[in-house]
Amino acid sequence: MKPFQITLINALALIILGLWGYFGSDTPSFTSLIPVFAGVLFLALAKGIKDENKIIAHVTVGLTLIILIALIKPLSGGFARNDSASVVRVLIMMFTCALALVIYVKSFIDARKQRSRIS
Repeated sequence: MKPFQITLINALALIILGLWGYFGSDTPSFTSLIPVFAGVLFLALAKGIKDENKIIAHVTVGLTLIILIALIKPLSGGFARNDSASVVRVLIMMFTCALALVIYVKSFIDARKQRSRIS
């Protein structure tokens, strides 16, 4: 899978699952929309990733890592409330973020190898 593709998948997962969490909650909180905003931002950055813009790629990696870490708190909250739907939603978002990070790092390594072969 290419970085561009996983960026779109991750963005859509964050948007859809974030909206589901917000609108499916009895007491919706504005902070539950943070993944939605991150997903929209990833959609905006996707073209730069497709065009192999290094700065945008690194920004996307950093934001993905921040979102992955930030999802730890909602996960623990879901466990504390025994809310299995919340736990599943957050685990899916964490999985897509982690998978995206793996693919991004692999693409950076592959690009470095390619540059060293050319030199």
